[in-house]
Amino acid sequence: MSDDTYLELPFPHRRSQHHPLAAQHHREWLQRHRDLAAGTADLDYAHWEIAELAALSYPDCSPADLGLAADLLGFYFLFDDQFDGPLGRHPRRIARLCDKLGAILHGARPDGTSPVERAFADLWRRSQQGMSARWRARTAYDWEWYFASHAAEAAGRNSGQLPDRQGYLMLRRGTAAMETVFDMVERLGRFEVPQAVLHHPLLRQMRQLAADIPSLTNDVRSFPLEAPRGDVCNLVLIAQRERACSVEEAGAVVLDEAQRMADRFFELKAELPDAYEWLELDPADRATAQRYADGLASWLAGYLHWERNTGRYRVA
Repeated sequence: MSDDTYLELPFPHRRSQHHPLAAQHHREWLQRHRDLAAGTADLDYAHWEIAELAALSYPDCSPADLGLAADLLGFYFLFDDQFDGPLGRHPRRIARLCDKLGAILHGARPDGTSPVERAFADLWRRSQQGMSARWRARTAYDWEWYFASHAAEAAGRNSGQLPDRQGYLMLRRGTAAMETVFDMVERLGRFEVPQAVLHHPLLRQMRQLAADIPSLTNDVRSFPLEAPRGDVCNLVLIAQRERACSVEEAGAVVLDEAQRMADRFFELKAELPDAYEWLELDPADRATAQRYADGLASWLAGYLHWERNTGRYRVA
């Protein structure tokens, strides 16, 4: 199956000028939390270009905040990868681990012997800085959803059964952690979106599309790595079953769906000025809402560019 996950977007990706500083910061952070990456070879990790992903996804934040973005993105990948081995088939053990991480969101101290807990406690402490109680509560819920989804993913591996499309989407939206990624659009931009705007149907639809598109392209890109492990939470397999077609045809179907989602995302983005008018937003709130929408678009363009070039999904 081709690993080309190119989608057509109406604007190019951008890269932060602070990328070199973020890359140096992230290397130092990994040294402080080197046990977190104990199962990943240094050379392999370097080829993932995590600081590059941060620079592409959050192109407008400060050097220090871009370093935080790189650390968070590195954590997602390293945390997820620990479930590719035997641990990934033990839902109870995963749930215990994730419960401890969830407790850190509510003030618990990390276990001094756990590199995952120590790393996440550092990230959560830095992520909260300068943000309101409302933002912290929303983001804590999103992190809990992400952590809790891994036990369900492990149960799916054990069952060996393909989920239906809706079941897939529900689980994938949890394990992809995209809501936490979008929470950081506000944190790294040093602003907060008013509630009436954040939960307006237009922005909610845009946020869901911006979350689902990378999941679909990633399913195509990572399929050659995941299929031999018996991972069943992949839309390529579901599309193949639905259409009784080859893997190659199923991959093309998934990418076509992702392209239609991307087209819809930008159609909705063009409608936002009308929503601002209907909500009677003042100029300051309009500017904040637009920064958030632009941040979602930057994430989408940046991630898709990175995904096509990173060494993370190359089959040896």
